[in-house]
Parts: sequence; C-alpha cells; structure tokens
Amino acid sequence: MNKDKLWYLIFCFCLLTSSVSIADAFYDFPFDSDVSQLQGEVRAVERKSSIDISKHLTINDVDGIVRRAAAEAASNGTDNAVIAVSDRVGNILAVYAMDPDNLPLVTISSGRNIPIGNGLESLVLDIAPLAAISKALTGAYLSSSGNAFSTRTASQIVQENFNPGEVGQFGGPLFGVQFSQLPCSDLTRFGEDLGGGPRRSPLGLSADPGGFPLYKGDTVVGGIGVIADGVYGLDLSISDFDRNLDELIAVAGQQGFEPPEDIKGHRITVEGKFFRYSDVDSSFLTTSNGGSAFQLNIINYIGVAGYLPLGRRAGTAYGSLESGLRADNGGVFADINSFILDDGLGNNRYAPSASLVPSPNNGGMTAGEVREILKQALILAFRSRAQIRRPLGSHAQVTVSIVDSEANILAIARTPDAPIFGTDVSLQKARTATFASRRTTAAELSAIDEIDLIPGVIKVPSLKVYVDAVKAFVGPTALSDGVAFADRSGGNLSRPFFPDGINGNEHGPFSKPFAVWSPFNVGLQLDLVLADIVARLDGSPPPPQGCTALPQSSAGPGPLPTRLANGLQIFPGSVPIFRGTELVGGIGVSGDGIDQDDMFSFLGLHNAGIILGSGIGNAPKELRADNIVVKGVNLRYVNCPFTPFLDSLEQAVCSGK
Repeated sequence: MNKDKLWYLIFCFCLLTSSVSIADAFYDFPFDSDVSQLQGEVRAVERKSSIDISKHLTINDVDGIVRRAAAEAASNGTDNAVIAVSDRVGNILAVYAMDPDNLPLVTISSGRNIPIGNGLESLVLDIAPLAAISKALTGAYLSSSGNAFSTRTASQIVQENFNPGEVGQFGGPLFGVQFSQLPCSDLTRFGEDLGGGPRRSPLGLSADPGGFPLYKGDTVVGGIGVIADGVYGLDLSISDFDRNLDELIAVAGQQGFEPPEDIKGHRITVEGKFFRYSDVDSSFLTTSNGGSAFQLNIINYIGVAGYLPLGRRAGTAYGSLESGLRADNGGVFADINSFILDDGLGNNRYAPSASLVPSPNNGGMTAGEVREILKQALILAFRSRAQIRRPLGSHAQVTVSIVDSEANILAIARTPDAPIFGTDVSLQKARTATFASRRTTAAELSAIDEIDLIPGVIKVPSLKVYVDAVKAFVGPTALSDGVAFADRSGGNLSRPFFPDGINGNEHGPFSKPFAVWSPFNVGLQLDLVLADIVARLDGSPPPPQGCTALPQSSAGPGPLPTRLANGLQIFPGSVPIFRGTELVGGIGVSGDGIDQDDMFSFLGLHNAGIILGSGIGNAPKELRADNIVVKGVNLRYVNCPFTPFLDSLEQAVCSGK
C-alpha cells in the first residue's frame, strides 16, 4: 500500500471514530449523562417539535388548494378529477368533484395482473371520493414537523422488497401499514361532523401516488389527495420517474403549503436508501399564476356519507382541544412532555387504567403498573435518536399503546409531534402481540367460516386455512401453546417469501402465495377485515365492537372490543406483557423506525419491570418465538438499534434481557 492511501485510510478512520464526540459537543442533550432511566428521572425538556396550535387550514386556504388542483386538472384535459383536503387529525374539509354527475369509476390494481376474486385486486368500484380521502389522510398521517411523506413514499415501504423491484431485499419496513386507520376501528373517530381525531380512513392508508401533506411553515396542517386516472394502485418500480396525473394535480394544489425542503422524504434514509417523495414538482405544472383564473363552482363541493356534509370548512389546529390530541399538561406525567387523546371535553380518553381481563386480583396489571410501562417507553423515545426525522440528532416521536389480555385499551400516550398514523398502528401492534400469544388463538381463528362477500366475485376463506398452514409450517401446537409472539415474529410468517426477502421461496403461512399476493391481497391480515372494509364503503358507522368476527372481551365498561378491534398489524414494534409465565397484555409502539419501535416496547417494558419489582415484564426467554426454528431459520423476536441513545454511547441495549 502506498503512503498516500495509508494516510487517507487513517484520516477516514479518525473522522469516523471522532464523529460521535463531535456530535456530542454540538448537541444539547436533554438528559444528564448519568441519568437513571430505571428510576424514571427525566426532565420536562421542551424540544423543537413545531406544535403551534394557532396554525390550521382556513376556508380560504381550502378554496385556494382546490382551485390550484382543479385548474391543473383542467389544463391537462381532465374534467372529472376528485380532490380531497383534510386537516392533520383526519377531518375531511372538502371533496371537490369537477363533474359531480360523472364521478370516475376506480379500479383497484397493483399492476401485477392479479385476477378479480383475490382480496381487493381488480375490483372496479364507484369509490372516487373515498380514494381521494384515503390519499389525503395518508399524506397528513405519515408526516410531522420532522418528516414529510407522501402516498408515493407509502408505496415504497409496503411491497415485497425494499426497494420495490430490488430482488433479494427484505420487505418494506412498514409492510402491512396500508391496513390501518380502518373504517371499522374502535379507536378512530367517525362521522360527518368536525371533531377530534384521529379519524378513520375508508380504504386504510394509500400507496397510490397523488397524496401529499400540507404545511404552514414547518407545521403539518393537513393533506391533499387526488384521483383522476381511475386507478387506485401503487408504483411497482422506483428505478424511473413517472408523470402521474394524480400526483401532478396534487402537487399543484399543494403549492404554497409545501413542507420545508429539508424534511421531504427524499432527504431521509432507511437502510442506506432514500425515500421517494414525488416524481414531479412544480416545474411540471401547466397552469400559470397558480390557477387563479380558474372559477370554482360551489355546487361541486360534494358531501360524502360518513365523512363530510355538503360544502367545505376550516380544519382544527393540531394540539388544540378540538383536534382530539393535546398536551397532557401534567395530567398523567408531571415530568414528561407527552400528548394524549382527548374526548372533546378535556378528558383523557385512555388514561392509565387497570386490566379488566385478568383483573389485578387475578394477576392482571394495576393502573400503576400500566402507567410505569407507558412512562418508561416514552422516556426511551425522548432519549433515542430518531430514524426518520430531520434534523439529524432529533429524538424519536412515537405513540405507545397498552392493552390487557383481551384487547381492552389500558393506556395510550404520545410524544408531541409523533405522526398521527402511529396512534392506530401502535394499538394494532399491542393487540396483535397479545392475540398471537394467547393459547386460544388457533381455535378462535378456526371458528371463523368462509364468507361469500360479493357473490360470484369475492369469497373470503375460512380462517382455519391459516391455522392449518401455520401448524404445518411451525408445529402442531402453534397458536395454542402460549408461545410469546412479538409483532416481528408474526410478521416473519406473513411475508410472501420465507425467509423474508428470498424471492422465489414459498410464502409464509399467514401470507397468500406470491402469484396472487399484492399489497391489496396480503393474506390473514386482510381476510380478517375485508368484510368490514366492504361493509363500510357506504360510509356507515363502525360496529361498536370494532373490526373482525373474533370473540369480544369478556369484561369492560362499554362496548366490548374484539381481540383485534382495529385490525391486525404485521410489521415490528410490539411485545406481549407477562407476569412471570402468564400473559397479561401487550405493548405496541409506532411512529419511528421499526427497530426503534421494537426497542421502546421491549426495553421500556423491561425497565418498568425492574422498577416495579412486581413480576411484570417481558416473556421468559424460553417462551419467546425466537426459539422456533422453521426450515433452519429462527423466527425473530425484536431487533434493537445498536447505539440508539443521544445521551449515551451504550450499545446492544436489548442484549441478554
């Protein structure tokens, strides 16, 4: 090796090894270096999270957004586009149909030529307003003051490989997130009146380009969604740049409400890969002067049953009482800057409460134990380096949910700027880990019979087919032996290839075969809720027990939730909660990177268990699903970031626990 190359390598090594100390010198850590998170010592430090409760979309804003979008549609020769606008918490503020008497039919298609009769694939439906609404909500729900993601970003992270089209890569990091915010959920709010969120989405989260967040400065105030091309789909390959009509119209509407450039998806990486935000920008627009000459027609503001009355309206300001998500103000934690869900009357919807099943007298969690688990997970979020936020060095922003062994909600709390989507998803994750770890799961799934959903078109199979498949795959006692399944473990079995990312391998037992698999036909996750989604296409209210035909809780103060009352989730971020060897509930976390979400649930529960000393904690190691070997491969339980903290150089923080 010549001397120049040697000095170059020495320089690179010194630069890399010094980078942490350089960052330490310039970062104002919110904790003392010797802080003991096991004693819950955390200062209420205000972090920059752009929670400005004065910022919201006005009626004039909504009119301007719609005018620009409609003008661009007309300029491109489109006369029947549908444009939706939402606020950050999901209230629909406007749905504008350029031709209300001629709404476009919508074909749901992944582009993989999968025939009708396979989930939602190839259905042709009169759902243009619902498609536009779902796209607007996705842009709003995935974004925050630290990241701006679009429906194109969503497309990138829900497919069989990440990136899409890169054979041999793991599935998308948020594989399965499209089936969240469901219209049957017992968590999300519903109805046409303006009110608190998070609100339900008619089709879940969308992967169809043409949905963006809306900002005022660096504050998310809503989303815009457009359907004009008649296809509700996704982008199978990001190796090129498309000129997508829906996306072009949405970009026009977003003008003046764009996110700061530094937080757009294309500035954020996961696994060394940049997210895709948009394939077009304002330079592609064909209108001049922001479409100011275009004349809106008030009668084109249509009502949508279950979502919006006729006309348009102003949105709520995130963080206000009216938005349904607000600062805790010391109600639960005097020393943590947390946010809670409000019932609209100033009351915490999900303040920490004791288990209903089992009751504390029978080994269930006390309200104090629930509170401590919640607190420790939030402390870790404030201590930890975010994966998907800018600027670098920001702490993670997440939602934490805790349930008992029969899916009753015991607590939900958030960091201030956590993306909205994580509220529902964290609860899905908590319930999924709990349900998969029960000894009755196989029997309860097997009891759900085949449904002839749309005669001659869609038939949902008996869920016993999935039970039979997992027993053949894992062993005859699967889902009935009390093995502790984290969401990562069940997710391993829900991919169209096993192991994940080995294209051409057989599918996992909870997945459809790849020949008919797509993000619109995933397997057990969709088959549990497909009937619920189709039944709510008319805008009808959700059933009081929530989604799925699974058994309801045996105890509760109000409507008793089903085991998966807001749906199943199949990407990481949850673990079951045990007292000794007995399952008592689950914790789910969502909003940042999946390894971070895993850590906050697993390590937060571990830390709370040490503080409490009451036997509450993670499942015993011998009961965890990572003991299961399938085809020579161990399932995974959790993956934690290697050096996760902003205030410490500690590594492998989950190891041995």
